[in-house]
Amino acid sequence: MSFLVIVESPAKARTLNKILGKDFSVKASIGHIKDLPAKELGVDKEKDFEPRYVIIPGKEKVVRELKAASKKAEKIFLAPDPDREGEAIAYHIASELGDGAKKGANAKKLYRVSFHEITEKAVKEAMEHPGEIDAHMVDAQQARRVLDRLVGYELSPLLWRKVRKGLSAGRVQSVAVRLVVEREREIEAFKQEEYWSAEGMFSPAQAEGQIFFSARLHTLGGELVTERNARTGEKKFLLQTAEDAQKAVESIKGLDYVLAGIEKKLRKRSPAPPFITSTLQQEAFGRLQFSAKKTMMLAQQLYEGIELGEEGSVGLITYMRTDSVNVAQEAQQWARNLIASRFGEKYLPEKPPKYKSKASAQEAHEAIRPTYMERSPEAVKPFLSKDQMRLYSLVWNRFLASQMAPAQLDQTTFTIASQGDGGQDAEKAVFKASGTVMRFDGFLVLYKDLAGEEEEWLLPPLTEKEALKLLELKPGQHFTQPPPRYTEASLVKTLEEKGIGRPSTYAAILSTIQDRKYVTKETGKFKPTDLGVLVNDLLVEKFPELMDVGFTARMEDELDQIEQGKMQWPKVIRDFYQPFSQDLETALKAPGKVRPEDVMTEEKCETCGLPMVKRWGRHGWFLACSGYPECRFTRPLEGDKQAVEQTSEVCEKCGAPMVLRTGRFGKFLACSKYPECKTTKPVSLGVKCPLDGGDVVERRSKKGRLFYSCGNYPNCKFISWYRPVNRACPDCGSPYLLEKKTREGTAVFCPEKSCGHKEESREEASGE
Repeated sequence: MSFLVIVESPAKARTLNKILGKDFSVKASIGHIKDLPAKELGVDKEKDFEPRYVIIPGKEKVVRELKAASKKAEKIFLAPDPDREGEAIAYHIASELGDGAKKGANAKKLYRVSFHEITEKAVKEAMEHPGEIDAHMVDAQQARRVLDRLVGYELSPLLWRKVRKGLSAGRVQSVAVRLVVEREREIEAFKQEEYWSAEGMFSPAQAEGQIFFSARLHTLGGELVTERNARTGEKKFLLQTAEDAQKAVESIKGLDYVLAGIEKKLRKRSPAPPFITSTLQQEAFGRLQFSAKKTMMLAQQLYEGIELGEEGSVGLITYMRTDSVNVAQEAQQWARNLIASRFGEKYLPEKPPKYKSKASAQEAHEAIRPTYMERSPEAVKPFLSKDQMRLYSLVWNRFLASQMAPAQLDQTTFTIASQGDGGQDAEKAVFKASGTVMRFDGFLVLYKDLAGEEEEWLLPPLTEKEALKLLELKPGQHFTQPPPRYTEASLVKTLEEKGIGRPSTYAAILSTIQDRKYVTKETGKFKPTDLGVLVNDLLVEKFPELMDVGFTARMEDELDQIEQGKMQWPKVIRDFYQPFSQDLETALKAPGKVRPEDVMTEEKCETCGLPMVKRWGRHGWFLACSGYPECRFTRPLEGDKQAVEQTSEVCEKCGAPMVLRTGRFGKFLACSKYPECKTTKPVSLGVKCPLDGGDVVERRSKKGRLFYSCGNYPNCKFISWYRPVNRACPDCGSPYLLEKKTREGTAVFCPEKSCGHKEESREEASGE
C-alpha cells in the first residue's frame, strides 16, 4: 500500500518521513496554495460575499506535484497545522485534488489529521484516528479573509485620495495603530508632578549604632504621605514641594519613637502557567529581546523538527499557536518524575496543578511545552542554533516550573510611631519598614520572575513596644511618570486583554504596522510616525465603528462563534459591510486631502530670504519656502531621521561624508555638501553581483515597486525582484540566497533552479 501525507512545510515533512516510514510519501504545500486574486477584490458582494479563490502565482508547480502524487496513493492524509489557517489549507488542497471539492473529505480516500505535537506516539495515534475537514473552521478562516479583503481593498483608495498613494489599511492592524497613537497622546498630555518622601534610619534605643534599619514615612499628622484612589488609581501626595518635605523633617526629627507593631505573614508565590502564544512572545521579548516575529519563527522550527545528528529530524515542542494552558496527564507525570529526581520530593506539589484557560480558548490544544523528557536543553544543545537553544530552554524551564511547588516567603512589617506626652506629638509620624526572607524557593529555583526577585531584607529581631532612636532623616525628591510607550510584549498583552486578534495573528499585526511605516521603534518601544497619526485620525473620524476596540473584539468573538457552528459566516459579513460601506461612501465624497497644517519656522529661505515653513509631503515633513509658488526652494528637515541619516561612506568626488536621504524612489546616498556637490549613489545591500562583482543595490521602479540590481547598471544587467541575502546556499554553494515575502511569512531560497534549497517561516496575515 502507498499513502500520501500533505503538510505545510518541508521541515515538517522531513520529521514525519522519519516517523511514518517507507509506506508513506510526505509532501509539502509550502503554505497556502490558493487565495483571493491579488489585483481584484475577488469577493462577489451581490452573491452573499462569495469568494473566488485562485492558485497563488508561483504555486502551480506545487499543485501539479501534489496532484501527481495523489494519483499514486490509495489514501491521502491532509496534515497542515491544527488551526483555522491549516484547516483552510487542507480544504483548498482537497478541492484541487478532486475528491474534496465540497467541504468535508471523501471518506474513501481523503482524510484530515492534526498533529498537536510531532512525536512518534502522537503522530501514529492521529493517523489511526483520522477525521474530516472541519467545515466550521474553514468558514471562520474564510470569514476573516473576506472581512480583511473588503476592508483592505476598499479603504486603500480612500487613503490614496486623502493622504497619498501606496498606503493601505487593515481591519485589525489599524486598531493596533490606534492604541499606539492614543498612548503617545497620553504621554504628550501628561503633566509631570513633583512629590517628596522621607526615609528614616532607626536603631534600638539601647543598641544605638550597632543595629539599624531604614523605614519610610507613612503618615504625618494622621494623613497618608501618598494616598491612592482605589477606583481611579490616581495618587494624592501630602509632600508636594521641597519646602513641604523640609518642614515635615524638622517637625518630627526630635521626637521619640517606639516599635508600635510587628506583623508577620507567610506569603506563597505560585508558578505561572506554561506558555501560550501571547505569553511566550512576551517572555521572549523581556528575557531574550526577541521580536514576536522572531519568536514565532524559532518556535515553528522547534515544533516542525530539528535535525539531531544520526537520529534525524525531531519535533521538540508542541504546537506554538495556542491560547490554552491545558497539559496532557502524561506530560505532567513525566515532569513530576523529572522534578523529583533533579530537585527532590519537596519541590513537588501534592497534586499536579491545574490552570484555567480564558473562556475563548481552544481546549483541544495544549499549552506550549517540550515533547520529550529525555531531550533536555543540555542534551540537544549541540544541534541547536544559539537562538533556538535560548527559546527552547525558556519553554523547557517555564513548563517544568509550572509543575513545581510554590515558593514561600516570610514577610515582616514594622510599624514605627512617634511618642509624646499624649499631646500633639503622639503618633504625629508613622513609619513603615518591610523585610522579606525566602523560606522555601520552590519553583524559583528553576524559573525566576521576569522583573527579578525581591531583594532579601532581614529586619532585626526586635520586640513590640521597644523604644527606637531616629538616627537620620532624609527627604527624597520624586516625579510622577507618564504611561510608558508600548513594547512588543506590552502591546501583545494589551491586544490579548482587549480581545483583538488571536494567537496566530499577534506577530503579523506587529510586523505589518511597522512595515507600513505607521509606527516605528525607538529604543525598543513603539512610537507612531506622523503618517501613522495622520491615517489613524482620518480612519477614527470617518469609521468610528471599524476603529472601535470593542467592536473589533466583538468581531473576533463572532469569528469564534462561526468556528463553533453557532453563526453563519455570510450574515457576519453582511452585518459588518452595510454600515462600513455607508461610512466609506460618505468619506469618499468629502472634499480635499488630509494633511497637517504648515508650521511657520524661524529659518530663512536660502534663495529669497523669506521665512521657511514646515510642510507635509508624500515622504513626510520637509522645509519649504513660504513664497511658494514664486520660490520653490525646499530642503529636508534637520534632525529628520527619515530624510537625512549620517553614514560612514565618503563622497568619491569631494571627500565629504555621505548621508542617507529619502527621495521619490526610496533611500539613496547623497553628499552632505549638497547643493555644492550633487553626488549621489544607491544604497548597497552588502551583496556582490554574481556577474561582475559590483555592489547589489535596492532600487524602485517608476510604479513604486522595489527591485534589486547591480550598482554598475546599465553596463551590468543583473536584476532580481527578490531581495538578495548575503549568505551562501548550504546545499550548492551559491554565494547568495534570495528572500521572498509570502502570505505565510518569509521564504529564503537558492537562486539556482537546479538546487531547490528553501527555508520558510510561517506567519499568518491578518488583513490586507
